[in-house]
Formats: sequence, structure tokens, C-alpha cells
Amino acid sequence: MCGIVGCHHVPDAKAFKPEALKMVRKVRHRGPDWSGTYLANRTSMSSSAEESLLLAHERLSIVGVESGAQPITNKDESIALAVNGEIYNHRVIRKGLKTSYHFKTHSDCEVIIPLYMQYGIDAPKHLDGMFSFILYDKTQDRVIAARDPIGVVSFYQGWSSKLPGAVFFASELKCLHDVCDKIISFPPGHVYDSKTDKTTRYYDPTWWDPANVPTTPVDYKLLRETFEKSVRKRLMAEVPYGVLLSGGLDSSLVAAIAQRETLRLKAAALKQVENGESNAQVDEDHGEGLVGIDDDNKLSTLTYLPQLNSFSIGLPNAPDTKAALEVAKFLGTKHHNMTFEIEDGLNALSDVIYHLESFDVTTIRASTPMFLLARKIKAMGVKMVLSGEGSDEIFGGYLYFHAAPSKEAFHEECVRRVKHLHLWDCLRANKSTSAWGLEARVPFLDKEFLEVAMNIDPADKLITKDRIEKYILRKAFDTSDEPGAQPYLPDHILYRQKEQFSDGVGYGWIDALKDNAELHVTDEMMKNPKPEWGSDIPDTKEAYWYRTMFDEHFPPQCADTVVRWLPTWSNQTDPSGRAIAIHNQKYDEKK
Repeated sequence: MCGIVGCHHVPDAKAFKPEALKMVRKVRHRGPDWSGTYLANRTSMSSSAEESLLLAHERLSIVGVESGAQPITNKDESIALAVNGEIYNHRVIRKGLKTSYHFKTHSDCEVIIPLYMQYGIDAPKHLDGMFSFILYDKTQDRVIAARDPIGVVSFYQGWSSKLPGAVFFASELKCLHDVCDKIISFPPGHVYDSKTDKTTRYYDPTWWDPANVPTTPVDYKLLRETFEKSVRKRLMAEVPYGVLLSGGLDSSLVAAIAQRETLRLKAAALKQVENGESNAQVDEDHGEGLVGIDDDNKLSTLTYLPQLNSFSIGLPNAPDTKAALEVAKFLGTKHHNMTFEIEDGLNALSDVIYHLESFDVTTIRASTPMFLLARKIKAMGVKMVLSGEGSDEIFGGYLYFHAAPSKEAFHEECVRRVKHLHLWDCLRANKSTSAWGLEARVPFLDKEFLEVAMNIDPADKLITKDRIEKYILRKAFDTSDEPGAQPYLPDHILYRQKEQFSDGVGYGWIDALKDNAELHVTDEMMKNPKPEWGSDIPDTKEAYWYRTMFDEHFPPQCADTVVRWLPTWSNQTDPSGRAIAIHNQKYDEKK
């Protein structure tokens, strides 16, 4: 991840630059490797006053490590670009440009400039990746800003009543609230054009309208192959990487595929050396790779690790920790398990809320262990991890989906959840890790994979007495009926019941949060919420406690960007999967 800030049509850029540098400094945790700025002044046509553009960038270097400093400009410096993210199809784009372009760097993100020169505002349609970017066309005094289709990468837009006509963009809320009195979460899959001052949707997949209920039966082979491809492309890196392994189905599948690919890459590198195709030496103990995956699934230069690193976290004897250790042993990953104490999590809560920029209960519960783990991972020198977010939304994996009244309702809820991932799970994955300069990539939210998975007849996804949640995903990776095939996972892991991350790290974690909320929030406080909260009143003491901590960090205009997560088809106020009756039933059966 990186941190970006953009300010357009502000007063003289030279005068505003100190303020812009203060803004971007607040996201230096996202990009600790380098800082850069781009400044342009332009005399307004309607007056003698100068209007200006300023881009600021805090870099986390993962691809094009030695030459990818930002903001990036084209040859004559008439176009400038600040990007946060990864473009997985950058090699294909480079090869397919209709006119030649002088690339200054090896950064995957630089392709956005020639794409804009070729397609204008339609450039984001051609990107496969996770990103937010701000592009400035000096010739037209035009700003283009866009966010990836699902909103994996955080991005905000703001306006100031003191600076009418100015518009601001930033990776995080904390950059904007001192300057802007109106802030929104920039909508995923959209592009803003200063020429029209409009934000329009560029991402328009076939499954977007929930009323169009798909009828395509599940193709297990296609589902498996598309997801494997999604994981492979996300191994694009020139730095050490790993996988977050909770021991649940989603992260375990990601780890299984990543491990297969790591072993394949290592074998290919050794073969290159043995055949005299490379002068490099392969250090089997420490890595230093020769090969990797390009966009055509062919080998190309990449750094690999001799063993895939996997990481898990939990309270002592947590359900997920035991499963993660078993999966890691089965796969042969180099596993790192972190045990945290409840006091560690409680002490981190205020920092977690500051980085998350949310007061949503389930997001905070799950983010705190992830936040603690990310710090340990970065301290080990790892800069990128794969994570399993998105699967539960795509396949109806949350336990409340047992109560779906029909396949139509099931599909509508899946679409709604995927569309809002940027408010919850993507926000958690992005900000909990980037707080420590670590990047999380999410294979389940790949555009091609979504096109396949979201167009499956929801009748195949329904949870029945014979089918556990996410049955078709499990079945796609079940090799028991394939003679001689190596299993991806042990059967009891492949068919393990869903544990939400905040539950799986140890049931004592949520209990402790509720108990501490009782100590901080009185009944009288619950009866007298703050007037500035309006109609958005916390309905539990835990929610009230988080909201007060949020208010310590952020002014009222920031609260409008937060949406609370609650299950559908349920009257419960607690979002924990443990609060769903089916969890207790299955848990009791196991005992």
C-alpha cells in the first residue's frame, strides 16, 4: 500500500504546499519507503488568480522497487500520476498500447498514464488490480480520480466551504478532516472527472443488478481454475511475501494455492539453472528468485521465498490457531503463530479505531488481532500478504445465510454484501495492515473470478441439511474423486464450519470487549447519546464505547463515511457469528 493526497483548484500551490504536506504526512505509515510531490500552478481564465494542483505520495515499494518513485510523470511532464495499489495486468497493457510510450520506471502503476492518453476517462476499465489514483492533465487542467471495482484500496474525497471550487482526495480520512467540512468515501468502481465535476460508474459487471438472478449451474472446474489464476497473479512482487492463515476455509485455500505456486516457481528456477538458461544462482535456503508469473501465466522474473511464510494469531487455545497450525503442517509452509493476550487487544483499541476510521462493531473486533499481527509480520521484513476476504459475501458463507427465505433473496444479499465490502472487510484488510506498512491482497475479489462466482445459480449456493455454507467452493477443491490427485486441504478443514475472524481468534476476545464496555459506558450514558450523533444511535454499550473513541480522533463530518454491519433475516444486535443459533447447534454437535 501507499498513501496519496491530491488537491485541485486550491489557492497558489506554493502557499498551500505546507498544508498538503501535513495532510499526506498522516498516511506515511502506508508508505514508509519514500515521499514525493508534484506541483502545478495555472492562471484561471476568469481571473488573474492562480489555481493549482498538488499531488503528494508516500510510497511502499513492492514492484519496481528501485525505479517506481511517485508521483510519476510522462516524458514532457504534462501528465502526473499518484497511485496507491497494484496493477496485475500491467505487462499485457504495455504490450497492447496502440502508440509507443516512453516508460520512465518499472512500476506496474505507470501504465495508467498511457492508458489515459489512449482511452481518456475510460482508462480504469482496462485495469485489473486494486487501486486508487489521481491523475492530472496539465494541458487541460483536468483531474481524473478513480477507485478499483470493489474498493479494496481505501479512498476519500472532500470539499471545503472555505475554499469553494477546490476538491481534495486522500487515501484516508485523517488527511482531510482538518481541511474539509464535507467528506465522502469515494465509491468503488467509479471515476471522477474535474472537466464535468461528475463521478460516474465505470465498473458494470453482468451480476451488478440483483434483480437479474443467474441461472448458470456451477462449473466446479472453472471455479477452481479461475480462483487459482487469481491467487497466482497476486504473487507479483519483488519483496518477501506471505499468507494470512486463520485455519478457516478461505485463507486455507489461498495458502494451499500459493504454496503450490511457490513450489512450482522454485522448481522452474532450479531447472533454469540446471539447463544453463540463467547465470544466476538459486539459494535454496534464502530464496532470491529467478522466475514468476506474468499475465499470460508464463514465467518471468520475480522474487520468491524458499518456503512460503504463513501467519496466524489468536488467544491461547483459540479455534483458528489450532486449525491454522494443522493446515500449515499439511501444506509445508513456514508458519508463524502469534498468541496475544486480551490486555494487548484492549490496549490497542484506540489506535485500531484511529487507523480504521470506523466505529463499526464487527470491523473493530476483527481488525484488532489483524492489526497486532500485521506489526509482527512487518517486523520480520515481509511487505505483502495474501488474505481471504470476500468469500463469505460471494458464496453466502455467513451463518445467517441459513435463514435465507429463497434463492432470489440469497442472491440479492450476496450482491449487496459484495457492493459494500469497502465499508467493512476491505476496509479492515486494507487499513489494519497498512497501519504498519504492510500490503494485503485479496484473491477472492478478482474481477474475473467475481464474474464466474457471482453468475452461478444461487440455488447451488443455498445452505441445506445436506450442504454446509460455501459448499460449492469446498467441492471445487475436493479432489477425493480424482485418482492420484494431491489434496488441497485435509477433508475436515475443507468442510470446517464458518468461524468469523473475531470469534475464531478466541471466544474470550468478544466477551472481554463486552465486559470492558460495561465499565466504560453507563446506563445513563446510553439514555443520553450525544446530540451530534443524530439518528445514528449506538444500540449496545460496546457500540457506544467505540463511537466515543472514534469521536476522540475525528470530527463529526467523518461519521457519515461509516456504516454498521449487521446480519440480514435476524433481529440480533450482536453481529458475531456465535450469536446465530445454527452456530450453537453445530458447536454442540461437535462436543
